[in-house]
Amino acid sequence: MKMIIGLGNPGKQYEKTRHNVGFEAVDELAKRWNAPAWQTKFNGAYTIVHSPKGKVMLVKPLTYMNLSGECVGPLMDYFDVDLKDIVVLYDDLDLTPGKLRLRQKGSAGGHNGMKSLIAHLGTDTFNRIRIGIGRPGGGMKVSDYVLSTFGKDEQPMIDESVERSVSACVAWLDSTFLEVMNNYNGA
Repeated sequence: MKMIIGLGNPGKQYEKTRHNVGFEAVDELAKRWNAPAWQTKFNGAYTIVHSPKGKVMLVKPLTYMNLSGECVGPLMDYFDVDLKDIVVLYDDLDLTPGKLRLRQKGSAGGHNGMKSLIAHLGTDTFNRIRIGIGRPGGGMKVSDYVLSTFGKDEQPMIDESVERSVSACVAWLDSTFLEVMNNYNGA
């Protein structure tokens, strides 16, 4: 089974915020695949889709961003999912809005959700898709920025990058992550 994990924060007040682009991508996949109803286990929401390429689990940790690993690690153990069979989608301050960066390993880069995943999985070697949200300007605190919504001028770029990240996940089911990286990096 493959597992596609979108990072974000649960609750209405966090919908459409910069920190929740990972949730948006996973929600778009669920919609595209007409996924069954979401279930909960280990402080996470998940649904399993039966694709022509096998089972795919979509996951949204409900632990809030900083504790994402507390959900993902136990779900992977329970459903016996290998590290090579996961992709994590999340926001990245260091990429301009709309840019994607795909990697197979690396540090958390200051992202608390990724710090939690790396700590709970015991490795930094797993597939990830970083979705650019840009950096705050005008002295705005990073914590306020990531919990803010996108401006009208940014939203089309974000919608497009979420769509490209979804396409990358779909391509991964038919390919290797390395091939997907070659086709989608920098897009």
